[in-house]
Amino acid sequence: MQRSLALSKSYVRPWNQIQKLPRSSHEVFISHRGIDTRRNLAGLLYDHLFRLRLRPFLDCRNLKPGDRLFEKIDTAVRDCKVGVAVFSPRYCESYFCLRELARMMEYKKRVIPIFCDVKPSQLRFEDNGSPIPEKEIEGFRMALEEAKFTVGLTFDSSKGYELVRVPRKCLRCNHREFDRGRPGRIGDQES
Repeated sequence: MQRSLALSKSYVRPWNQIQKLPRSSHEVFISHRGIDTRRNLAGLLYDHLFRLRLRPFLDCRNLKPGDRLFEKIDTAVRDCKVGVAVFSPRYCESYFCLRELARMMEYKKRVIPIFCDVKPSQLRFEDNGSPIPEKEIEGFRMALEEAKFTVGLTFDSSKGYELVRVPRKCLRCNHREFDRGRPGRIGDQES
């Protein structure tokens, strides 16, 4: 009996030495134009998702001094389950916003667009002789076109804030399950 007990102790790790399986650090990546939405829609969305324990990523909340910008953002986009693109009037003027959107599409993430004070038809990239490589510009344009034709949500800041609920189920379901809901209404089907 003692011998079997001694053998079993040698193979059992103490609880504090058991390694947890790695999981992505962020479930939801929020792409936004800071000057337009940081203090209202994007900030409120981040706070709401954080309270739901959905581990959102928002650059102004998650990046720290000394972080490598592209490395951290690319990692957050790659590891997230869902991307939220908060389109605003000046979103397409930002290289960083367009790069984030292109990465979400490149990594084939589900993207939920929120059109904040802008219509989908107004989304376009204007190349004013910028030093951005043509291949990257084409990626920006393709990502914007795909986002234009994705069912999303609208937000009119002149009418005030309206809570949008994204159930945890949307983060785990496949595209067919997600698409069964009514167009434009996320959160109609609770898990």
